[in-house]
Order: sequence, then structure tokens, then C-alpha cells
Amino acid sequence: MIGYYKIADRLVRIESLYPKIHKYCHGYEASPADAEAPVDIDVKILTSDIEREKKDDEDFPDSYWELLAVHRKLSTAMLDFDTFLFHGSCVAVDGEAFLFTAPSGTGKSTHARLWKKYLGEKVIMVNDDKPFIRVDDSGVFVYGTPFNGKHRLATDICVPLKAVCLLSRGETNEISRVSQKEAYPSLIKQTYRPETTEQLAKTMALLDRLTFSVELYTLSCNMDVDAARVAYEGMHGK
Repeated sequence: MIGYYKIADRLVRIESLYPKIHKYCHGYEASPADAEAPVDIDVKILTSDIEREKKDDEDFPDSYWELLAVHRKLSTAMLDFDTFLFHGSCVAVDGEAFLFTAPSGTGKSTHARLWKKYLGEKVIMVNDDKPFIRVDDSGVFVYGTPFNGKHRLATDICVPLKAVCLLSRGETNEISRVSQKEAYPSLIKQTYRPETTEQLAKTMALLDRLTFSVELYTLSCNMDVDAARVAYEGMHGK
């Protein structure tokens, strides 16, 4: 099966063995005019790609492993366009994006939903799991992607990234600025790291530029809506 999609401003051709990936990418289909243009990224999945993704202790159908294979190939290819994949939950308010990251299970998605509860319709969910981030001479921008977590929350938009916030659980809600040096170890852990030395070097260079281009924060928070207020006001200098 073949489909054409517009993901992170790139025309992507996906040739798969199963239909699931095309249902997964619903909403990102390229227009008929775009589909006639030269392809930026061509992803073709072979049986060997699926076998490579399989884990002995996880019994899922091949269509599931194909999703991971597409994800890997697409994320690697995006590096050619100064774009990398990051693990986090991202919201946009008034045309600026705020990206929350932490180890799985910390509460990134819950915190992002608290912003919606606090600010209402002002908040747009950009991506709830794995947004693409482009870093170039024009700035740092975050994209919604089909890879948007179990809640399937994302919007096909591009928004300038204002800040990245490292979340941790706490009894009270406290936010503070941190330096590039302080934030870097945590950010590396949440960044997709490709296999080759050259690709990894490109990824680290993009991450370096990001950390010197946007504001960096740590937020110790509980699951009360006041956590969203503290985060929002803190990242707006209030």
C-alpha cells in the first residue's frame, strides 16, 4: 500500500505491507497537487524492517511493528531537513508552543490537559507524545505528527517553540529557569537518537542549537489545575 502525506512540512511517501500505518496517518494526507510534487522522504517497508523491530517478550501483530519501522525511518530521514523527533507533550497558546518532557509515567499528558482546563479554548494540543522539532536559521519550530501517543491528541500545525519545561512530581507547584548545562542530560534522554555516528552528531547539533535558542525550565508540580497556572505564568515572566 502506498500513501502520500505532509508531515513537518515535508512530502512523505509511505509504502507499507499493511494498511494500519495509513489509518494512523489520517489527517496528514497530502493534497492531490502536493502528491504530484517531488517526494522529500520516501519510506518503504520490507519484511526485514518489521522483523528488526520485534521484541521477543512482546506479542503484537506485524502491523504494529510496521508502525515502529515507519517511525524509525521517518525520524532518521527528517534529520536531512534540520528536524528531529522529541519525546514530550506540547501545547500552543497565542501562537507560542510550550513543550513538557519527563520520563514516561511522570504526568506530561496530564499536565498538558491541565493547561486546557486552566486556559480553555486558548490552548491547542500540538502533540501529546512525539512532536518533530525543526531548528534552523529562522528559529525553532514544533510540529504536530501522527505519532501522538495513546490518547491520539495532536494538531497538524507548526508553532514557534518558546520554552521547554522539565517536569517532576511534587507536593507543591514551583517553576524555575535552568541553564543549558543543567537541562541537557535530561533533554538528551528524551531525544530520538539514530544509529549512525554521523546522524547522531547531527541530532546533537540540533539539540544544542535548541537549548541555546529557547527558554528552559524545571517544574515540580502536583496534578491540580494550579500547576498549569504556575507553569503558564512562570514561563511568561509573571
